Amino acid sequence: MNKEIVSTDNAPGAIGPYSQAIKAGGMVFCSGQIPIDPATGNFVSDVVSEQTEQVLKNLSEVLKAAGTSLDDVVKTTVFLADMNDFAEMNEVYSQFFSDNKPARATVQAARLPRDAKVEIDCIAVIGQ
Repeated sequence: MNKEIVSTDNAPGAIGPYSQAIKAGGMVFCSGQIPIDPATGNFVSDVVSEQTEQVLKNLSEVLKAAGTSLDDVVKTTVFLADMNDFAEMNEVYSQFFSDNKPARATVQAARLPRDAKVEIDCIAVIGQ
């Protein structure tokens, strides 16, 4: 099985020794995205809803670079710094996945990169 590294300047670059995504076996495995604006390199906001929106925009750009989209996502994992932010995150999340509702796990993490309030990773299929 061949694997291909996916990279785009339209989403934040990796902060460590990993790829934005990997294409393999007809699927795309996206690394977790945090709410960095790729144009500035800074967080868009400290507000959970605005962070969630930026995270999903970043994931969308990575998926686009891989030749797929949020419509083809089959699984997400949402990491929250505080589970009390679940409803606020979920409201924005549901706007991005109104028709396609992938499987999802949501967990509270002790700490996220750069002290983000939200991080989301996903798995998508290609060419569906």
